[in-house]
Amino acid sequence: LTFGSLDKLKPMLSKLTFGSLVGYCSGYAMKRIGKAVAFGVGVIFLGLQGLVSTGYIEVDWLKIKDDAMKSADTTGDGKVDTEDLKVYWRKFWKMATHKLPDAGGFSLGFLYGVRYG
Repeated sequence: LTFGSLDKLKPMLSKLTFGSLVGYCSGYAMKRIGKAVAFGVGVIFLGLQGLVSTGYIEVDWLKIKDDAMKSADTTGDGKVDTEDLKVYWRKFWKMATHKLPDAGGFSLGFLYGVRYG
């Protein structure tokens, strides 16, 4: 590579860098948010289950499960599977890359942020 060829790549590299940077930050944030949500759900479940086991309250876990599955089932086939996850992923991706100059760089950065952030 010569300095002249690097100058030709400069616009592409700046886009890739910007897209990768915001992608990494977004992936890192999603990982942290996911952990916080999982922690919150776990604490609430353990608290409720503790109250159930000591007889203070009754919880219809089957109804909660059925209601949660209905709201998460985007395809309407009665189960939450990879097809439903694909729908959620496409919606998220459309929102995250809307009007972003370099979605490819964002994608790479996002995956790296989720994995290593």
